[in-house]
Amino acid sequence: MRNLQYLFMTLAALFLASPAFAQTGATASNSLVPLAAGLSMAIAAGLCGMGQGKATASATEALARNPGARPALFLFFILGLVFIESLALFTFAIIFLKVK
Repeated sequence: MRNLQYLFMTLAALFLASPAFAQTGATASNSLVPLAAGLSMAIAAGLCGMGQGKATASATEALARNPGARPALFLFFILGLVFIESLALFTFAIIFLKVK
């Protein structure tokens, strides 16, 4: 997990540093917008999927340990999934506005 964190930090630094070396400004940044949009949506969707999987696994484990806590657990489980999915939708909306 630590190696994956270092990989994402390195990629973020590389993508933030690339406009600093641009010579022409508008044409260089406009050519990379679709690539950055696709990559950022892929990263957001993948990480949200991992978060949803982890939340589902934790809820299933908690339900197996204490079946009587189903109503309270179900409410927080659905609320957590909504928050996780909203992150992916916000990312999609921001990318859509940025590429337009």
